[in-house]
Amino acid sequence: MPVKREMMVRKDALEQTAINETIAPEPKDGEVLLAIEAFALTANNVTYAVVGEQVKYWYFFPAPEGWGIVPVWGHARVTASRHPDIAVGERVYGYLPMATHLIVAPGKVSAGLFRDMTTHRQPMAAVYNQYRRLAADPAHDPAREDARMLFEPLFLTSFLIDDQLRRQDWHGTGSVILTSASSKTAMGLAHVARASSPGIRRIGLTSESNIAFVEQTGLYDQVVAYDAFDALEVAGTAVLVDFAGNAGVLADVHARLADRLVHILKVGVTHHDEGGADAGVATAGPKPVWFFAPDAAATLIGAIGQDGFQTAVAERWHAFVIDADGWVTVDRQSGGEAMQRVWRDQVAGRAKPDIGYVMRW
Repeated sequence: MPVKREMMVRKDALEQTAINETIAPEPKDGEVLLAIEAFALTANNVTYAVVGEQVKYWYFFPAPEGWGIVPVWGHARVTASRHPDIAVGERVYGYLPMATHLIVAPGKVSAGLFRDMTTHRQPMAAVYNQYRRLAADPAHDPAREDARMLFEPLFLTSFLIDDQLRRQDWHGTGSVILTSASSKTAMGLAHVARASSPGIRRIGLTSESNIAFVEQTGLYDQVVAYDAFDALEVAGTAVLVDFAGNAGVLADVHARLADRLVHILKVGVTHHDEGGADAGVATAGPKPVWFFAPDAAATLIGAIGQDGFQTAVAERWHAFVIDADGWVTVDRQSGGEAMQRVWRDQVAGRAKPDIGYVMRW
């Protein structure tokens, strides 16, 4: 069997990494061995690590005590199979470890997907256990595999945030403020909201160094630097969607808007090292609420059905990914050293917003 490599990070010090090498396991009856071809490495993966215990992201791919294997989204190929419906050579897309190989136990198999029924993964949200079978996957575009890895998981979150806020009538506001406006999830939300709720004013908050990039996307009605809150223009009340997780930013926005800030939705933690998102927010303001995509997906699927859900997402995704091609340059990197370097850059917030990293072993 081939050598299995996996990148591990210290749960209490995310910048510390190690490459672990073992022999790739052989599949048992009903299992298949996936060889991981490529995956995206973004700030979203840092979020998985930061909230790994609370949301159980560390539980998908077990690691030695004190260490964790960060989940990623990517493509893989079946290299050994002991499942009657899954053939060697088949390619899939889904939730993977930062590793070269993964054993899965396919169940609920259909032409377009299967679910990993491995015992330890069952308590977690089903959406993370599904693998798309590319030969019959209507969303698969061979020319846009990199874009799918970089954007699709984040875009689905964006799509679901928009759906949830629209169902809540945007809490009666006319403006939505997005922190970390250069992040892919924030850009996705701005893109979807522009199409679905054109009457909602979109305001992006970002660092001074990212102002030009964010403005060039054309996704926001106003872009404001974190250190220039006096320029923040809000008529009436506003909703804040927080992708940064920076206590200071939340406090500054609240100080600027006071009781005109009616709802805070927490999604990501791109500035995880700068304080918890609840700290520093005036007690008179709205209590931040965590957004959990699997719950939002279940709500929407319950309302319009699985087919309707897939159709609705695909419609918005197609328009988004065409525009996204003009925003981000794909940087393809290979090997364990490159993987560790890119990961540390993401953890430290050094990664450039106009670069999308696709990793291969």
